[in-house]
Amino acid sequence: MKIHHVGIAVKSLDEAVAAFRSLTGAEPAAVEEVADQKVRVAMFQLAESRIELLEATAPDSPIARFLEKGGRGVHHLTLTVPDLDQALASLERNGLKLIDREPRIGAGGERIAFVHPSSTAGVLIELVEESETRNSKIEIRKS
Repeated sequence: MKIHHVGIAVKSLDEAVAAFRSLTGAEPAAVEEVADQKVRVAMFQLAESRIELLEATAPDSPIARFLEKGGRGVHHLTLTVPDLDQALASLERNGLKLIDREPRIGAGGERIAFVHPSSTAGVLIELVEESETRNSKIEIRKS
């Protein structure tokens, strides 16, 4: 298991990208919209992991709700797993509460699922299935 990325909820993607551009000395490797999750994502690649800046695209998105509750900053931690279906089954057998019992498609077309923070010491955990292409750098896609 490795840290895949840290998701950071932001009010303005443009402002956050400018700050992280200065911090990392790099441009985002990709910017895309994930319509299913009502979010725009800017990804900064850092060696084998990345930082994902997340901006809500609708008032009812999970990021908008997080920001409304006073949240700003770290939204979730994402870990890689070799087999997402197997990991979800194992976690459920071990009594962890899942937000997603079935994988869905996230940013970059990756298979993902979330584990409820009530089961993980208050931290929203996203699992992403490790893929052979994961080891290569993100393709640059601008939206």
